[in-house]
Amino acid sequence: MDCIFCKIIAGEIPSFKLYEDDNFIAILDRFPASPGHALIIPKRHAVDLFELTPAEAAAILPLAQKLGGKIKSILGADGLKIMQNNGSAAGQDVMHYHLHLIPCSASDGLEMPFKPTDPGLDALAEIAKRLQ
Repeated sequence: MDCIFCKIIAGEIPSFKLYEDDNFIAILDRFPASPGHALIIPKRHAVDLFELTPAEAAAILPLAQKLGGKIKSILGADGLKIMQNNGSAAGQDVMHYHLHLIPCSASDGLEMPFKPTDPGLDALAEIAKRLQ
């Protein structure tokens, strides 16, 4: 398989590992948005959220809470962005599930990756009806 994260997990590509257990590793992002930007990656190859097992999905948020809190505390960040993309249309660039932990400060200039829109209450009501 030609997956960079699988190669990192296998030890074929070096990384700065922050955490490892039987199911996940956490590494520093090679091209960080801010100092301390980390990735949580399942060891089992899953392309996106929809390929995670229920157990993997249930385990990742508590791990993000633990590692994100440590990153935030040690680096003195004011906040922490948690970001995850599914599919290239959503901005996923490595097709192996990964969760970004991005420490933020009030002065770093990091912004949301999208601009909010105002579709109107009728459009929101129609979408909600379709999704219920």
